Amino acid sequence: MQEREVVLTKREVEARLVPSGTEIMVPADTFVTITQSLGGSFTVAVNGNLARIEGHDADALGKQPLQSSFDTPTDGTINENQVWEAMRGCYDPEIPVNVVDLGLIYECDISQGSADGNVVNVKMTLTAAGCGMGPVITDDVKRKIEHVPNVDKVNIELTFDPPWNSDMLTDEAKLELGMF
Repeated sequence: MQEREVVLTKREVEARLVPSGTEIMVPADTFVTITQSLGGSFTVAVNGNLARIEGHDADALGKQPLQSSFDTPTDGTINENQVWEAMRGCYDPEIPVNVVDLGLIYECDISQGSADGNVVNVKMTLTAAGCGMGPVITDDVKRKIEHVPNVDKVNIELTFDPPWNSDMLTDEAKLELGMF
């Protein structure tokens, strides 16, 4: 993660307010402060609010989109390590820790060669049941897994049983968040 950086938007860009998830348009030639740039997306401060800008719109901030690529297994299977790496590229826009280390991923099951092809089923939660960014975070997990070679379908199940708590953080996450 970089230090905060003030940039001028190069074009109008869609963003989502944090934590509500409400869509907004940030006009071209608007000063924004990049507060977090992890996993290919950007959290920016704009007009007194935090908003998330997706990585495919990085050019609006004068940035390059993050290109992730995986080696394709020649046997047509899904590499489970690549799935976990893809999920580690997903971040809550308010917290500089990926969803895996936050303890949001409860299960990841891979079915090879099912009727639907190679399927990844993920059971996950959010840090709070009323999180307005929930659909954004779950869509990010799904989209990043879909880019893993040989994945034909991704199913995300959102659950709040058990409810998330800070004991689910990895030691690395606790260190990053100053909880040690």
